[in-house]
Amino acid sequence: MIDARDREIIEALQGGLPLVPAPYAQMAEILGMDEDALLYRLAELKSRGVIRRIAAAPNHYKLGMTSNGMTVWDVDDDRITKLGVRIGALPFVTHCYERPRALPDWPYNLFAMVHGADRDEVEAKRAEIAAILGDACRVKDILYSTRILKKTGLRLKAKG
Repeated sequence: MIDARDREIIEALQGGLPLVPAPYAQMAEILGMDEDALLYRLAELKSRGVIRRIAAAPNHYKLGMTSNGMTVWDVDDDRITKLGVRIGALPFVTHCYERPRALPDWPYNLFAMVHGADRDEVEAKRAEIAAILGDACRVKDILYSTRILKKTGLRLKAKG
């Protein structure tokens, strides 16, 4: 599925891009290749589904967002897709997704993560989501983070 060069690229990038003005140029230099060749191979890996994305994973606590809550909603199945798109587009929602309910204990099928400087800010954002969902939402809750977990994607084990 991937050749040795693809594996080398993935292993080099899985720890993150360098925080420099031209991170792909620096990574290409480290890998001994041209920046355009690196970008082409990354696009190919993405188009084949080998990698999904390259994205920042900020530490919300260090950014001053010390109150973090996963809002959970029981949304009408016929309206969840359209409403989920609207909720996911809100500038303060970092991720939003639909999941199956686990009845009778877990009635929620829409999840949206929000961050704020304090709980009042998170609650205000949750109220904005609730206003959009309106009568399509039957039950809601929020699960506040108590600690930050290490955020990493899949890691390839280095050959050796």
